[in-house]
Amino acid sequence: MMTASLKENLSYFNQQFDGSADFIVRQFQITGTDAALLTLEGMVNKQVIVQGIMNPIMHATILDQDPVKKFEYIRDNTLATVDQAEVDTYDAAMQKLMNGFALLAIDGCIRMMAFSVQGFSFRGISEPQNEVTQRGSREGFVEPFLINMSMIRRRMHTPKLKFEIFTVGKESKTNICLCYLRDSVSPGVLSKVRKRLNDLQIDTVLAAGYISPQLVRRNSHFIFSGVGLSERPDTVCGKINEGRVAVIIDGTPNVLIVPHLFIENFQSFDDYAFRPFYATFTRWLKFFSFFLAVFLPGFYVSATTFHPELLPEALMLKIAQSEATTPFPVMLEAIVIHFLYEIMREAGLRVPQPLSNAVSIVGALVIGETAVTSGLVGAPTLMVIALTATASYVTPNLYGPVTIMRFIFIIVGGTLGFWGLALCLMVLLVNICAEMVYRIPYSAPISPFHLRSMRDVLIRASWRVLARDVEMVQNMPGSEIKNSDQKGKQL
Repeated sequence: MMTASLKENLSYFNQQFDGSADFIVRQFQITGTDAALLTLEGMVNKQVIVQGIMNPIMHATILDQDPVKKFEYIRDNTLATVDQAEVDTYDAAMQKLMNGFALLAIDGCIRMMAFSVQGFSFRGISEPQNEVTQRGSREGFVEPFLINMSMIRRRMHTPKLKFEIFTVGKESKTNICLCYLRDSVSPGVLSKVRKRLNDLQIDTVLAAGYISPQLVRRNSHFIFSGVGLSERPDTVCGKINEGRVAVIIDGTPNVLIVPHLFIENFQSFDDYAFRPFYATFTRWLKFFSFFLAVFLPGFYVSATTFHPELLPEALMLKIAQSEATTPFPVMLEAIVIHFLYEIMREAGLRVPQPLSNAVSIVGALVIGETAVTSGLVGAPTLMVIALTATASYVTPNLYGPVTIMRFIFIIVGGTLGFWGLALCLMVLLVNICAEMVYRIPYSAPISPFHLRSMRDVLIRASWRVLARDVEMVQNMPGSEIKNSDQKGKQL
């Protein structure tokens, strides 16, 4: 608890900040009583402080000399139109101060007034960089979580939409907001998300990646993630409407979505903006691209090494002729080329934008032409790796797992042949079907199979069909039953 002495309160804050340059204390008097305004440089709007707080206080006529009466008069009369809150503990005051509030302390009063005068700079709302759509919104999330909350509220005009704010991180004190629809969310899922956020043992939270591993089972060694990630408000609103829980993290433009199922990696906002026949085609294209990106290199290495009879004779002769001039086996070629491609990709992401084109040109010349011409790698192997690398971008949410699995299938296919590939595929399928995300099968609604849900899995049915049951995802089998006033729902 705070004390009534202004000197002791200021001494506590000065001791905590230890002479930090951005901690500003302005001391003044309110009709003969000492007072102070505490702010953090760069976190507040100085013009709002001067015009909305200091000028009204300095020009106010306060006859009562009791500090508590002065505090109440300022609160109720002088600054009644300013967004304010009262704090009576050091922890609460420190939390407000760190979030861009200004604190007014009066000598003789054990409370402080916190004014919402945030004025820090932030990036403006722009088009998402990683989730590009043709017909969707051009707005993407930004770093301040309050703005992200408003972007969701603008799209869902219902009082059922609820926000809950948590503070995580022993040192960073990062604000995290849970967003959900009261009548759609599963109480069991919501309580588990709350518990896992409250049980977080972490010092600093600077990005969504700090939180996402904590929202799944602690002993999970699953290569895929049961936590979705999106930077589009319309996508998040769609998931919230299905009963999911969105986790908004202050300081990051990505919003986490739980629970997240495997099939959702192949869905995008454009699927619901185009006609059903084209949306179904693009969805099958994503399935095909995923299997192509994962299995094609392993199949190629396995076929050329152990099962050449499975390839057409003309194609096998071309491959044999190309590989006869290279010094390395096919498996080593595929691994090396794939590894070099990942190096170029990482370099293209990290270098300054003007140099990214130079990295692409150098990579194309060195690997695409020089390596083949000199006989270091075979042209068919290079083409296979390039095709699979391109196919992996069709499902960008799965790029990380696909890259790792591609390496595994290349090694297994080059050492054990098709039998090894089949065994590895079975292990992968069993792993996917056995994983549970908040007591929901990660492979649902394919396994366990739910026929009605196929309208938005293998195909994308028309809106007239989908509108007959807007709670399709909430009716999947094998999930937790949520209590409702009218009926039982499943998520």
